[in-house]
Amino acid sequence: MKSKRSLIRTFHTLWFAGLILLSCEPLVTDFRDIEDAILYEASSKTNAPDPSGSLLVMTWNVRFGAGRIPWFGDSCGDRVIMTKSEAIAHLENVANYINSVQPDILLLQEVDVESKRSGYIDQVQWFLDNTYFNYGAYASMWQAQFIPSDGLGRIDAGNSILSRWKITEAERIQLPLRTDQDGLTQYFYLRRNILKTKIAVPNQNDFYSVCAHTTAFATDNTKQKHIQKFSQVLDNLNDSGATFIAGGDLNSVPPGAISIDYCMEDKCSGESFHQAGDNPEHKEGSYFNNFIEEPLLLQSLYNEYYSAIEPESANSTDHFTHSPWNTESNNTTYWDRKLDYLFSSNSLSEGMTHQGANQLSDHAPVSAVLGLP
Repeated sequence: MKSKRSLIRTFHTLWFAGLILLSCEPLVTDFRDIEDAILYEASSKTNAPDPSGSLLVMTWNVRFGAGRIPWFGDSCGDRVIMTKSEAIAHLENVANYINSVQPDILLLQEVDVESKRSGYIDQVQWFLDNTYFNYGAYASMWQAQFIPSDGLGRIDAGNSILSRWKITEAERIQLPLRTDQDGLTQYFYLRRNILKTKIAVPNQNDFYSVCAHTTAFATDNTKQKHIQKFSQVLDNLNDSGATFIAGGDLNSVPPGAISIDYCMEDKCSGESFHQAGDNPEHKEGSYFNNFIEEPLLLQSLYNEYYSAIEPESANSTDHFTHSPWNTESNNTTYWDRKLDYLFSSNSLSEGMTHQGANQLSDHAPVSAVLGLP
């Protein structure tokens, strides 16, 4: 017969295992604060021309190749898995668009690497082998061998940078965790990060590219910490005299945004917000005034660096980059706010928001021409 202590230990083990199996949160790998990212090369290299005084750069949250599928958790849908053929068809559409724009350096967010939900395709390698890019880097933010909830299975998702020229260094910089979650949820939650790479651009001594995907759903000041860390990385590069292009999905509206509350636009059928007794009052990811500084989080970046879309234009509907899909509007062509940005130490011109890509992701790419020193 087992001792009382042994029975208690067994009960605690079974209780914890059951809690994990019932949890909707991912089981993630324990990441260090700063660690090397993963470097990639295309299976077959293409000729990389010497830049003639400028580069075309672009950032894009590609939604792990899911296109506008009504997905569970982000668009009021119920899908959690794509077939491999679905995933490839969507990735081909994304690659065709990239090949038509021809950026020299591309910052990507929400890229999957051998995840069940997207057909077990290593999307970083796939993009390298189906575009003209020669080199890539990847930094994971969500990594698990198995997630039991909703049949999600294996997942690895994060940020990536693709380049015509060799990436000589890559670093994954851990961002602070949310503090508005209980300890267990926080332990298993996303490890958002900044991916910083050094790229051997011809005739440039120190050229860096920085890609970030900051928190979307925090209701505390975690987003402020993420933007501050992003700014710190850029400030350090700038102080060293380096040239950089930086950006990504910052999940923040520009200073002077025409609205900071999108709960009603984003709500799903059966959800209620802004009514007496609603808990929560606001939909996570749809409200941008959780603390007093939030509407102005990006002001210092606009003050210190060149931007692809100038502040006076950033709040124009022509430059909104987020397109919600909800069960009430059933509209995938409506752009409601700007969340995606490019900043640089050097001049940016010909900034463009590619709203014509509205069926390829729920985010529009942003591109600009970067002047080289």
